[in-house]
Amino acid sequence: MPAEVSIYEVGPRDGLQNEATILSADRKIEMIEGLVDAGIKRIEVTSFVNPRWIPALADHMEVATRIRRKPGVTYSALVPNLRGLDAASRAGMQEIAVFMAASQTHNRKNINKTTEEALATYREVVTEARARGMTVRGYVSTVYGCPYEGEVPFEQVLRVGKSLLDMGCYELSLGDTIGVGTPRQVEYILDGLLHAGIRLDQLAVHFHDTRGTALANITVALQLGIRTVDSAIGGLGGCPYAPGASGNVSTEDVVYMLHGMGCRTGIDLDRLVAISARLGGHLARELPSKYLKAHLGHCARVGKPLV
Repeated sequence: MPAEVSIYEVGPRDGLQNEATILSADRKIEMIEGLVDAGIKRIEVTSFVNPRWIPALADHMEVATRIRRKPGVTYSALVPNLRGLDAASRAGMQEIAVFMAASQTHNRKNINKTTEEALATYREVVTEARARGMTVRGYVSTVYGCPYEGEVPFEQVLRVGKSLLDMGCYELSLGDTIGVGTPRQVEYILDGLLHAGIRLDQLAVHFHDTRGTALANITVALQLGIRTVDSAIGGLGGCPYAPGASGNVSTEDVVYMLHGMGCRTGIDLDRLVAISARLGGHLARELPSKYLKAHLGHCARVGKPLV
């Protein structure tokens, strides 16, 4: 196992975008600042997307401009086009992310573009963002399977991934959008990308825990040399264009596992789970995080305050 692992927190964006309950800007800001205070160093705070597409993140400008920013922390936001980039620039974002699928149908359903159209749009966005001094992260979704096409050929994953890197993205986050990936499949995909010349430090993994394989998949990725893991506080998330997809793997589940294996994260697990417990109350639902459930059960048994 690696000595140190970087957690890329996606809860405030990828997590909240599909929640039935829409949090206020104040709640979102409290969540983001709490996560950073708990030790998160890389965090995606919102998405500069048309509010008609994602009403839950319609307050993106307010959230991005009001958060208290700490030195040494990377704050990122998703942008779909040049208009979103302009808004992110006005909000003072220093990092943005672009997002597309390895499958043609998911691109049409999610961003209303073909794969070629999406790549053409993002070339403009990435080029302009870098000219403004921003760093750009690239998301590749449906890497392990598509809700519309089923199995996605490795060649499509490689083509989209290399295209995003070639246009200037510094890192690829490989997404298991519907949570169908298994450890052997993860090994196959990562080995293939590495043999194609993509460097380890250019890759991150992003798993949904729909079928309970996320932690096993992360373990395999770490054994192959991956050092960046995406996760969402409480296991928030799911994709509105991927029917049946449950949330992202929970940040506290990942951190608990990593600490148990001797990997440093710089994250305070007690503070993390306290945020998750409060968040479940705000959203008025039970969050899927397994560590949170165990923590709440322990607190009830010993009479310890929940947060």
